Amino acid sequence: MRSQSLRIVVGLIGLSGAMNLRRLFAQAPTQEQCSVAIVSRFADRNTPICDLKTAERMARTGNLYQQNQMGIASMLAIGPDFTKKDALTWFQQAAQRGYPPAEVNLAVMYINGWGTPTNYGVALHWLRAAADQHFARAYYNLGILYLEGKGVKQDNSEAFRWFRMGAAAGDGSAQTNLGYMYDQGLGCEKNVNTAALWYRKAADAGNPLGENNLADLYLRGEGVAQDDAQAFRWFQKAAEQGHTGARIKLGYMYAEGRGIAKDQQTAYFWISAATATGDSRGRELQHVLEQQLNAKQIAEIQERVSRMQQAVPQVPVSSFVQ
Repeated sequence: MRSQSLRIVVGLIGLSGAMNLRRLFAQAPTQEQCSVAIVSRFADRNTPICDLKTAERMARTGNLYQQNQMGIASMLAIGPDFTKKDALTWFQQAAQRGYPPAEVNLAVMYINGWGTPTNYGVALHWLRAAADQHFARAYYNLGILYLEGKGVKQDNSEAFRWFRMGAAAGDGSAQTNLGYMYDQGLGCEKNVNTAALWYRKAADAGNPLGENNLADLYLRGEGVAQDDAQAFRWFQKAAEQGHTGARIKLGYMYAEGRGIAKDQQTAYFWISAATATGDSRGRELQHVLEQQLNAKQIAEIQERVSRMQQAVPQVPVSSFVQ
């Protein structure tokens, strides 16, 4: 169940590149940067937290970092009157002044049709602008577009080139997809050992897709020595971050007692959590597990799943470059 981040809605934008902000843009002094509270856990640990009004005031005076923050806040609709069009406007303001994170976020707005009609040509313009400034997330996004043939001719070799650039620059998602290219022999010679190395780099950086794919290698003994305990460990990390494939595999491991003691209730919980988000690949095992649980246990687990779903924003915070 190794997978590739082709879901444009979430996969195109990410966290890597935040560490480059101060190096790339000294115009935004540290003391003038503060992260809106709801997205603060993705900011540099030394970046102070500020309230929404403070961030908006700073954004309106031209602070690029805060304009990008306000775009993220608008996408999350954390203010009563915030809309996707507001997000588009904030990202545009910072992007037009050459701020790479906003250029990437603006590109993703056009790719997904958020606050504007879908326009791959405009998206490519902004991604290339960010790539020209050596912004790692732009490399990854361009790789996705070439891999899918969105706005460009489908080209695995070109996708491989962009993923390799992003991976070398430290982007976890690019590292994962570079691993996948080696894993499947897309745009390069198939090499599962090399795939494992890139998956591990991404997994060590906390990328859920990298964690899932590395776990799958451990489960199957491909590119690494077979190890159920390591497979369980990495599936669990990915599952806790919302990766549905990892949730299904984690449920399977609990159900079979691989890498962990058998626990049918926990197995049912993780597979139900995946199913609730629209991933039906574990439905057959879910039905089998239901036969082993009583009505009270099933109801309690479904309530846990419902609470977990309600806590997840429609657009994940982790979808945005800060």
